[in-house]
Amino acid sequence: MPQRRSKRVAAGNNKGGVGKSGWVANVAAALAEEGCRVLVVDVDPQANVSRRMGRPYRKEKPLVTTAEVIKSGEVGAAADAIVPCGWDGIYAQRIDIIPSRFDLENRISEAAVIGSRGRLARALQGVDDDYDFTLFDCQPSLGHLTQLALAAARWGVALVEPEYDGVDGAVRFRDFIASEINRTEMGNPDLAFAAAIPSMVDGRLAGHAHHLKTLPGIFGEDRVWEPIPRRSIVKDAADEALPLADLGSRSNEMRDVYKIAAQRMIKEFA
Repeated sequence: MPQRRSKRVAAGNNKGGVGKSGWVANVAAALAEEGCRVLVVDVDPQANVSRRMGRPYRKEKPLVTTAEVIKSGEVGAAADAIVPCGWDGIYAQRIDIIPSRFDLENRISEAAVIGSRGRLARALQGVDDDYDFTLFDCQPSLGHLTQLALAAARWGVALVEPEYDGVDGAVRFRDFIASEINRTEMGNPDLAFAAAIPSMVDGRLAGHAHHLKTLPGIFGEDRVWEPIPRRSIVKDAADEALPLADLGSRSNEMRDVYKIAAQRMIKEFA
């Protein structure tokens, strides 16, 4: 039988505040509800997705984090950092995470070291084969930490808040991936840009409606996925570090939105 491989997807944008961490956390939950096993890798020193998924940094009980994994860069080193997410039920059974903390910033200074961009890919080698998806939450940058994630990923998706800066940041992310020179330098020539995902969409704003209409012309009709609307329930879940399902029936609309996203991922990343 052929060896099973996780489908590795990096979520990014050169601009912050566009909903990357929320998308990673909630689509991971939706994938778990679809029966998938998911590994979330937090590659952002802000560690938002770690906290939202119940694995914040605690001084009294520290965990091995992405920083140690990257510092090692040894084949299989990521195995020592994997823990179940902090949510209950099927999420604890099906979602694991490699958490982050603020000291991940220290890895940026190693960017000029030969082979540094391949450290995360090496550390994950053989580690995530039993997962259906590995999701990387990238720093809002095209710098070294994001390149570490892209060097390990198979696909990149851009979360796009439909405002000028959000679209521009997504284009930069796409173009970085599209560059053959960049892919070669990262040692990942098969990396592909897969989708622009409109996020934090406010249907009341004319500006959002305008930018949504421009996205197919910028990214291609088939690469613009279903939009993720802005809803307070998503912020509530993030603030309380809970999955949407734990907030009851008022989360049903957004759970359906992420279910559609998860089903599309299962279909697209075959």
